Amino acid sequence: MLPIAAHAAQTILAFGDSLTAGYQLKPGQGFAPQLESALRAKGRDVRVVMGGVSGDTTAQGRARISWTLAGMKQKPDLVILELGANDMLRGQSPATAKANLDAMIQTFQKGGSRVLLAGMLAAPNYGKAYVSEFNAIYPSLAKARGVTLYPFFMDGVTTVKGMQLADGLHPNAAGVKVIVRRILPTVEAELDRLKR
Repeated sequence: MLPIAAHAAQTILAFGDSLTAGYQLKPGQGFAPQLESALRAKGRDVRVVMGGVSGDTTAQGRARISWTLAGMKQKPDLVILELGANDMLRGQSPATAKANLDAMIQTFQKGGSRVLLAGMLAAPNYGKAYVSEFNAIYPSLAKARGVTLYPFFMDGVTTVKGMQLADGLHPNAAGVKVIVRRILPTVEAELDRLKR
């Protein structure tokens, strides 16, 4: 009889900015810990690693991929890539953001990780042309690179009273709970695809 190999928990890397970093939230209230708790409550053996850095643009995220991966005990099975909001808030070029996100997707894929792309939407006050170009980044990349798109990371939070911190930009603990609840089915589907 062959020995049974030790089962390793699936590892998810939440790679992003302040939205995944749990900006101004208490320990356990951020996206990574809440997602891990939600997945474990569903009976899944997972570890969610927080790879968010507040203030990061796509360029800054791209620049730190190597050392982030080097510092992990095991390579991520799944990467939730959530970046671009700070590029938009600073009015930076959507084309540059797209190129950076594309490079990150390819880097993670080459390392053997599945990528779930978390989309962002531009604020309407940036003008029709900018909003149109920015909002097209995520569906375009998902199609080109064959990754699953979660259309809007802040879905159910951005315009809902009581879901943000006082700054009106970042989710509070209740807002993160909504984000996790909404993205959970997509994350579970991605984890199931890893087994195939």
